Amino acid sequence: MRFLRKALLVGLLGTWLSATGAAEVGVSDTNVTIGMSSPFSGPNGAYGQDMKEVIAAYFEQINKVGGINGRKLDLVALDDGYETERTVANSKKLIDESKAFALLQYYGSSPTTQAMNDVFGPAKVPLIGTISGAGTIRQSPKDNPNNRYMFNIRASYADETEAIVNQLVSLGLKNIAVFYQNDGFGLSGLEGATSALKKHSLTPSAVGTVERNSLDVDAAVKAIAKAAPQAVIMVTLYKPTTAFVKAMRKAGQNPQFMTLSPVGAEQLVKELGNDARGVGISQVMPYPFNDTTPVVREYQRLLQGAKRTNYTYYGIEAYVTAKVLVEAIRRSGKDLTREKLVQTLEGMSNFDVGGYRVNFGTNERSGSKFVDLTVIGSGGRVLR
Repeated sequence: MRFLRKALLVGLLGTWLSATGAAEVGVSDTNVTIGMSSPFSGPNGAYGQDMKEVIAAYFEQINKVGGINGRKLDLVALDDGYETERTVANSKKLIDESKAFALLQYYGSSPTTQAMNDVFGPAKVPLIGTISGAGTIRQSPKDNPNNRYMFNIRASYADETEAIVNQLVSLGLKNIAVFYQNDGFGLSGLEGATSALKKHSLTPSAVGTVERNSLDVDAAVKAIAKAAPQAVIMVTLYKPTTAFVKAMRKAGQNPQFMTLSPVGAEQLVKELGNDARGVGISQVMPYPFNDTTPVVREYQRLLQGAKRTNYTYYGIEAYVTAKVLVEAIRRSGKDLTREKLVQTLEGMSNFDVGGYRVNFGTNERSGSKFVDLTVIGSGGRVLR
């Protein structure tokens, strides 16, 4: 009897140890931990705060109805101030200390690329969505194994700049300058604009730059104003964009200003005021200000439930990204692992989020090529 009892205890202990060893990091019987690193302070803090609030509200909505496959979602969000070193450090902390099962909605080209290659890629922790259109994070996993764990929801900077250049050239404009910020975002946009112009046998008529998190645009204004451009493509965020537009107009220059989606139309309008009128912006998400698209209706209802009606492009992107993650976790089933999540995402070909389609594959990490061109009208309204 004693031998039988001992054998039974050993068997139970072995079963328990086996089950414990098989459990995935960040996954318990009741919860799944999701990590996020974005700027919540500094010049770009408004972007990250908007996205975090939308994701937190959506996770709360999911949790109120029992979560996904019986598990609730816990969001751990860390502020990186749009600095590469802090993003890398946050990624390590989220994986090693917070035990995040997966990551979502990072911000910026250089921070995400370095974090992918140094931290979450080698750790085999998937990241779903980032506010970046850089080509480095869209490479095939065959070319960079770390890219296997990066899933992009938005179009690339090359897609955005091509749409902008095609529009400008169709209007008969050929004297086109480029103003960019000196980091991964700006350099990717400059490359995209140069490549798109080359298809029309054109080159940038002038180029000016500004450092990341800086408003010193004097040298750029001087260089670009000298060319008296018909249009300027600005690959910058809203504060340097504001400084540049105001300085150009003060210098007597009134070209057609065009900028890319990361600028944040709502923040740009707040900063520029009446000077924002006529600025064109490429967008990579559905128009968030009416309810003609199903996913936009859902997003608007979510904010209304949180007593908010300040709809934004950053907000709808955060919502779309969170929906893709939630659907992938749901499809991965009760036995949830990071590897299964990656395989599930790779199998989400032509997935309809509600009027916005995401397309992944074994070697495809550019989830969308959707680009829409908008312009800021009177009263700061974003018009299509």
